[in-house]
Amino acid sequence: MRRRPLAAAAAATTLLLALSACSQPSGAGDVVDQGFVSGDGSVQQWDPGDRKDPVTVTGTDFEGKTVDSSQWDGDVVVVNTWYASCAPCRAEAPDLVALANDRADDGVQVLGINTEDEAGAAQAFERTYEVPYPSIADRSGQVVARLSGIVPLQAVPTTVVLDREHRPAARIIGQADPSTLDAIIDEVLAEDGSGGEGAGA
Repeated sequence: MRRRPLAAAAAATTLLLALSACSQPSGAGDVVDQGFVSGDGSVQQWDPGDRKDPVTVTGTDFEGKTVDSSQWDGDVVVVNTWYASCAPCRAEAPDLVALANDRADDGVQVLGINTEDEAGAAQAFERTYEVPYPSIADRSGQVVARLSGIVPLQAVPTTVVLDREHRPAARIIGQADPSTLDAIIDEVLAEDGSGGEGAGA
């Protein structure tokens, strides 16, 4: 009888961990305690001089239109992986919508990558949350695979901030805290773009 409270506590802990991210990679510990730590997401930032080469994210959205991040040259691009039944994805959707609407004039673009859904489920999600930015359909995983080393293949949601040169500047694994994401974007926007001194971890 005395074991029941312990079992209940263990079950509650398991449920909490399950809700904290739809899928957590086995190597997620490599980013814990680096940079910001926000909510249930671990965050890593890279100094301008330490960033990898620029990346281009391309694919087709759920209406069959081509999406290419190079159309936003000179803008900061926020890339977010998601799918409709992912609880943290639903929780962070209003914040990403607000970010896309409020910061476009600052030179900030948002791009989704949907890793699971057929068009019907993805478009229903986009209508529900009035998503103004495009999402690439990526059930094959090919788009995310091009971001190997930046986006863990099994970590959804993951949010990556690309600087004005479209080099990965920061990564959040799990639900993105909006104040943390805003702070990262502000730092990246404030950089001089020379790859020298600027915001960092």
